[in-house]
Amino acid sequence: MTEQRTTPSTPPSGAPEPEPVRWFGTSWVDRGPDYRVRRVLVPVGALVCTVAGALVLRFAVAGVRLSESGGFVYGLLIAAIGVCSCLAALRNWKLLAEGRDSLTGWMAEDRSLGAVWLIGVVGALVAYFVRSLVEAPGEGVKRAEYDRARARYERRQADRGGRPGGQGRNGRRKR
Repeated sequence: MTEQRTTPSTPPSGAPEPEPVRWFGTSWVDRGPDYRVRRVLVPVGALVCTVAGALVLRFAVAGVRLSESGGFVYGLLIAAIGVCSCLAALRNWKLLAEGRDSLTGWMAEDRSLGAVWLIGVVGALVAYFVRSLVEAPGEGVKRAEYDRARARYERRQADRGGRPGGQGRNGRRKR
């Protein structure tokens, strides 16, 4: 009977290691069976959280409506929630598709626009849900970084000629 390895093979020293993705760890690298299960569970969890967030906003809006503060205030609240949700969805989509480094301008503001991101949490969750149908959210960014790091590492190894210590073909150390 053959023995199956349960742990991934350890990369050689100095080789780049993949960064973990939230909810997936590093299972996105080889896309094993654990990855497939998570690819099903993450969208379901995001959808459940989206529904829960929408219910919380619904109760908040119902509370304002019960206060009989007027149609203008009610309309303004609905518009604010809609705008905040759209902004949060755009920011979250860009964050998951292109990475944190690509955020510029108002999208890069975490502290000053914190209330906008909090009010727009439903939009952010919808973007997360839709992105999780395409890939593990953030996987594309991490995979691109990992592939670039692997290519650099392999080029360095090829330049060394496979000799330990960076010795060239004539036995002398490269400079």
